[in-house]
Amino acid sequence: MTARSRSEEHRASTPLELFFDLCFVVAVAQAGGRLVHAVAEGHVGHGTTGYLMVFFAIWWAWMNFSWFASAYDTDDVAYRVTTLVQIVGVLMLAAGVPRAFDANDFRLTATGYAVMRLALVTQWLRAARAEDGRARATALRYAAGVTACQVGWLALLLPHGVPPVWAFVLLAVAEMAVPPLAERSAPTSWHPQHIAERYGLFTIIVLGESVSAATVAVQSAVDEHQALSDLLPIAAGGLLIVFAAWWIYFAVPIHDHLSSNSEAFLWGYGHFAVFASAAAIGAGLEVAVEQAVGQADISVRAATAWVTVPAGVFLLTVWLLHSRHYKRGLAQQLTLPGAALAVATCTFAGSYAVLWAGLVCAATVVVGVSLQERNPA
Repeated sequence: MTARSRSEEHRASTPLELFFDLCFVVAVAQAGGRLVHAVAEGHVGHGTTGYLMVFFAIWWAWMNFSWFASAYDTDDVAYRVTTLVQIVGVLMLAAGVPRAFDANDFRLTATGYAVMRLALVTQWLRAARAEDGRARATALRYAAGVTACQVGWLALLLPHGVPPVWAFVLLAVAEMAVPPLAERSAPTSWHPQHIAERYGLFTIIVLGESVSAATVAVQSAVDEHQALSDLLPIAAGGLLIVFAAWWIYFAVPIHDHLSSNSEAFLWGYGHFAVFASAAAIGAGLEVAVEQAVGQADISVRAATAWVTVPAGVFLLTVWLLHSRHYKRGLAQQLTLPGAALAVATCTFAGSYAVLWAGLVCAATVVVGVSLQERNPA
């Protein structure tokens, strides 16, 4: 298992990587579904905390595999089998999500996470065996760091099942410290275009979950003979938000910006907010539908906020990570931050708030395209 060249042309996602991503759809759907259930019953704090914890595990396991595969994708039998073992871990994690939310029992989720991460350790050990010098030291530091973190997670979660928030944050920070420490002397040969494509594909996955969640929610309400007049504004606004989110995210070729580890790590880590907010939009649309048909024990404004706040976070973080590097002039730079504020303000627009938020997002795309045509980068 030797490193691939960072300058390799036409580096694209493999069928195995796409299959790996597809299995994460299950975990994302489980996290979003339990968030909807918690919020609809009025357990907002519990639901939010559980969602962020579970989504961190999903995002971090996916992210580590993607960066490793960008540098060391050999696609031999051992690599394929190990990746399939990681997929088993994904499915175990997804199966444990309901128990984590409903009973504060993270043991199955932690076990699935450990399966994914320890399988990755074997990949790093294979890389270390094939490398020498500083590259071998980097691979060994990765293997040691990931192993140490998994020991910490299992020691924290297996005895009691539920982690104190402070302990979870501490271990999450330790996890995120492993890549910068491991690569401090010899960076791995990840491929900028490949990484940008991988993140783009996962963005499509979480946005697709939003469309799916909203569709199922509306279908269920219609099956129960609820009035379409209450649901169509939510469905239309949700679609506009998701369509605009896709357009805005893919408006610039971000791989040109990923020229060093410092830039790439900041960009990659920042995507936790991008992915989590994109997935939360779908959960928010389900909450808004349930509130509209009288099945959620929250106010209209609170239900709407679960759509508008994640949408605003998505717009703002995409600007911070992506768009600001390619904007020219004050008007272009202020378009997305201004849109994020306007979308958040739509929370107070009553029963048509989601529709108004969708119209704001659509208008943001129109303004962005117009400004780009007038002053191209």
